[in-house]
Amino acid sequence: MWTFIQDEILGMHWLNRLIGDGLMHIGSSWDPRILGSVQFFIYDTIKICILLLSLIFIISYIQSFFPPERSKRILGRFHGLAANTVAALLGTVTPFCSCSSIPLFIGFTGAGLPIGTTFSFLISSPMVDMGSLIILTSIFGWKIAALYTVLGLVIAIAGGSLIERLHLEGEVESFIREMPQIASEEEKITFRERVSYAWTQACATFKRVFPYVLIGVGIGSVIHNWIPEDFVQKILGGHNPFGVILATVVGVPMYADIFGTIPIAESLLYKGAQLGVVLSFMMSVTTLSLPSMIMLRKAIKPKLLGVFIAICTVGIIVVGYIFNLVQQYIT
Repeated sequence: MWTFIQDEILGMHWLNRLIGDGLMHIGSSWDPRILGSVQFFIYDTIKICILLLSLIFIISYIQSFFPPERSKRILGRFHGLAANTVAALLGTVTPFCSCSSIPLFIGFTGAGLPIGTTFSFLISSPMVDMGSLIILTSIFGWKIAALYTVLGLVIAIAGGSLIERLHLEGEVESFIREMPQIASEEEKITFRERVSYAWTQACATFKRVFPYVLIGVGIGSVIHNWIPEDFVQKILGGHNPFGVILATVVGVPMYADIFGTIPIAESLLYKGAQLGVVLSFMMSVTTLSLPSMIMLRKAIKPKLLGVFIAICTVGIIVVGYIFNLVQQYIT
């Protein structure tokens, strides 16, 4: 039953077969590589779009119960490791890219929450979310998705705890600490208003993310059918001990979210790249993208930014090597 759910419902393998049969019906003389690329592009685009809209709607509905004011109150009740853990978990029900998470991070920091708590949230929000868990399950299986989520939360909790122990509160730009706080009562929201909010968020996020999905699926379709398998294995396969580091560094200049990077990761894994390599690439793109770091620099000073980047980079690399070691047991 679980295999059926993973393959036919989440993975939509029936859709892949349907598209393949349709393309063959249109023309049986297709070049196999062109046919494979077109089939991969159509299938992955439709599948990700369906899951994307559904997941954003569900997660946005859940998020309607945690507006910034309420989130601040919840986080304010906890201290130390417990606060970092709650902040990391809260990050799983927030928007899907780091650029969307930074404004919330600024609001939490300006509200006076401990710096370690806010950084646990900032690390977790783009790296781990319920949407990524479902998408990863549909492609890589539940074991990989679950371990990815657990290790991502560990990075967020450990990273926030370390930043707090370093006492870097003074490295936050002064205008954030001096933000005026307006007391406001939480309004009662009806079920219809929550549904309307969730649908609005789903449409807005989908419009923002869709171009990156197309780019990611397009790159994935090229890798999937045109780049030789030997080449991928040579650069990112098991015999290259620096594959994880290379993937992490390559992901930094890019800007996308997990929905745009998964098709690329899927194709690289199919071609023989190690599991830890492709997941390190995904984490790097979603957490350390250059545009996000530029935005974050306006909120924190260079020293704290450097510590944040170092913690995330080391954590991502360690996670990559862990996945490489356990790949044979979970795939």
